[in-house]
Amino acid sequence: MSLKEYVFTDDFEVTDEVKQDFDEAGYVILRGLLDKEELLKVKDALEGTDALLKNSFQVNDSEGRKSRLCLWSHPGNDVTGMVGRCEKVAGTSEKLLGGEVYHYHTKLMMKEPFTGGEHVWHQDYGYWYKNGCLFPDMLTVFIAIDKCWKENGCLQILQGSHKCGRIEHVMVGGQTGADVERVDQIKKVLPLHFVELEPGDALFFHSNLLHNSAPNQSPHRRWAFLCAYNKASNNPVYEHHHPQYTPLIKVPNSAIRECTNITDMSDKDFMDPSQDKTIVSNKGEK
Repeated sequence: MSLKEYVFTDDFEVTDEVKQDFDEAGYVILRGLLDKEELLKVKDALEGTDALLKNSFQVNDSEGRKSRLCLWSHPGNDVTGMVGRCEKVAGTSEKLLGGEVYHYHTKLMMKEPFTGGEHVWHQDYGYWYKNGCLFPDMLTVFIAIDKCWKENGCLQILQGSHKCGRIEHVMVGGQTGADVERVDQIKKVLPLHFVELEPGDALFFHSNLLHNSAPNQSPHRRWAFLCAYNKASNNPVYEHHHPQYTPLIKVPNSAIRECTNITDMSDKDFMDPSQDKTIVSNKGEK
């Protein structure tokens, strides 16, 4: 069974076919969502400030390999915020989920060469359920900053696994992950795909889609920029470390190129992982 993928162009629309693929497979890939100029601006922003490193934290796998994660609640007005607010990211998410969305959070996932750790099989809604989100009307947009391929620990997905519903999440190898026995059974009946992405490609995936990533044992960095959205109608019933419904001020796609704020990230509200009870991290190991 082939990957559900499309080439992004300026006239791209979420057609009935695209929506059906998302509903049936639990994801769609948009190749070239960010063009070369946009990607360069985003990379300059991510690499050109120490705010992300200062606010990042470490997540270890069972073998002691380390990944770094930086997570923030509000998109902000810098160029990375324009990505999270633009039509081709936020607007496409609304069309895939079928209604108004708001920005739940954005994160930068950093797997460095040779040391980047594994992330066990999980569903995002396995965590977000515990935050008081009553429905899995949520998705994530995984945008490749670097090339993501098997060698450096690209995402793996079980196509259609969002239809299995929320799976119990427990401690797996020092991380919070989906019940291993249930995942093993699902692997027997659903196709597994390695989601290999070129820089600028994006995977839009449902919050109940099972996914994981292997460690980065290559000499190639693997950074990814992930925007998570929640439907406005799914306002969490508990206050927690991610935002309640906050209207999202969308911007045109051109805002990414036109934005002159590259490094001022003061309005993002970076997360302190000690406030997140759904993950295990090593705060302070910078």
